[in-house]
Amino acid sequence: MSAIDDAIAANERFATSTPPAQATAKPSRGLVVVTCMDARIDVLAALGLSTGEAHVLRNAGGVISDDVIRSLAISQRKLGTREVMLIHHSDCGMEKISDEGFSTELQEETGLAPDFPIESFADAESDVRASIERVRHSPFLPHRDEVRGFVYDVTDGRLREIHPDG
Repeated sequence: MSAIDDAIAANERFATSTPPAQATAKPSRGLVVVTCMDARIDVLAALGLSTGEAHVLRNAGGVISDDVIRSLAISQRKLGTREVMLIHHSDCGMEKISDEGFSTELQEETGLAPDFPIESFADAESDVRASIERVRHSPFLPHRDEVRGFVYDVTDGRLREIHPDG
């Protein structure tokens, strides 16, 4: 049985044993969390959140890409969120690759140069600071005052706040 088959079977058990969610698409806490796709981060559990309380946006590295700005704009303008929590983490794979190296690898294996930025980084703390600035300076986001950044320690589960000014 494949991992997808396992997930489908789990969904069937979930659907038959769980009452329908009473939440709306608008997060009740007005919060958006942007974090890495790393499987070691259980976002809802780590932050004490339940279904319906926050939007969670995930990608490799938790970077503030154009697509994340798009999602934040929709979340804020159409679904009422006002606070943005940015979370990178220790031992991130994006610190172990380079943009040029991974782009070259993709081109060599596929014959095509990627048309998307890789957005690797050398230091999670520095990238959190840059991410805070990207969000705070986006003209598409009406709520830029409550943006805070953190590094999640994958060994002990604790958040460490990263202040934009260092």
